[in-house]
Amino acid sequence: MTQRLRVLLVADECNPEWPSLPIVGYKYALEIAKLADVTVATHVRNRENIEKAAPGIPFVYIDNEWIASPMYRLARLIRGGDEVGWSTSMIFNYLPYLAFEHGVWRQFRNPLTSGGFDIVHRITPMSPTLPSWLAHKVPQPFVIGPLNGNLDWPRAFAAEQAREKEGLRKLRNAYRYLPFARSTYDDAAAVLCAFSHTRADLPRVEDARIVSFPEIGFDPAIFHAAGAAPAGSRGEGRLNFLYAGRLVPYKLPELPLRAFAASDTLRRHHLHIAGDGPERPRMEALIAEHGLQDCVTMHGRKSQAEVAEMMRASDAFVFPSIRELGAGVVIEAMACGCQVIVANYGAPGDLAAEGRGARVDMAGFDAMVDGFRLEMEACVETPANVTQTAARAKTYADDFFLWARKGEKTLAVYDALLAGAPLTGLGY
Repeated sequence: MTQRLRVLLVADECNPEWPSLPIVGYKYALEIAKLADVTVATHVRNRENIEKAAPGIPFVYIDNEWIASPMYRLARLIRGGDEVGWSTSMIFNYLPYLAFEHGVWRQFRNPLTSGGFDIVHRITPMSPTLPSWLAHKVPQPFVIGPLNGNLDWPRAFAAEQAREKEGLRKLRNAYRYLPFARSTYDDAAAVLCAFSHTRADLPRVEDARIVSFPEIGFDPAIFHAAGAAPAGSRGEGRLNFLYAGRLVPYKLPELPLRAFAASDTLRRHHLHIAGDGPERPRMEALIAEHGLQDCVTMHGRKSQAEVAEMMRASDAFVFPSIRELGAGVVIEAMACGCQVIVANYGAPGDLAAEGRGARVDMAGFDAMVDGFRLEMEACVETPANVTQTAARAKTYADDFFLWARKGEKTLAVYDALLAGAPLTGLGY
């Protein structure tokens, strides 16, 4: 019987109940743990939810609250909350994250230096701007990623950038001169890299150490099309369009509202909006201003399972986000059998390529409203095309983005590193 690899997973963001990166880190860790003997080093803030979930694998909790807590409070004050100002959050997380990895080293120094692990893999954070202190310390092959970042703000959306409080974005590239930034990427044995925009941010890493590896995945127990009619025929003659996500400026949640307002054709169908955030008052005012109450429903924040049900009842998923790094929600919509309509920029454009969805080229706001309106009207006019496109997208999601598939691909990277084999062909 082949001995299972012993892997130390470093994942400060790892929580089964927190959306976005924390739940992605948690699910990814569980899939790797099905195929290897895993120990997960994570932050103490995750303890309560992880222990409640009882995942059945060892988690060790690192406490750096002496620096993390005051830095978080300061960043939150400057950001004006937790919804916007992502670049500010990353800047203020630099010192706390280094302290977290120092804590990991203190906790695991003996097994790391005595051969107690075969691989060390940092799976979160996923930003290339947060370097690793461990990369130059551990004797094992060090894997980092999936990394995702380096997607610039489109120039046409300066107003949305201002509302997102992203003024500090201009300081982003200074991370390359921070302590440990160079050693992180010089010493990593493999760098899992999500999309082309992130690959361009890693000039120190040669292609031989890069593995193309989007971080997103989906749970087929939640996101599936079982029991749903084919897209294009889910509304009994009235097509259902869905937006699901945070109502924040960079996702342009008001755009599908404006498309409905400008189209007598679309007003005969229905737009559902799932999510909450600072843009909600603007959107409610738009609905009242344009008399959209009969064709638009704002549902507020929904659970993953509730969003999946809404996807199975919808014909098209409308996602105009202009700065989307991963776009896991796009893959989830595909898995539920929806036609997807996305901005052709960043991850959504890559995912919807090759006939897997409709892509609207980046332009000014009014031009994008027109582009999305035309694509949504095309769904109404040719529902058979919606059915075919949605079927292609579902096959793509099922073939590549099941969480189990991501675990298998990760183990293949580990095996190649330990065997001294090339990493070519192991990615997506």
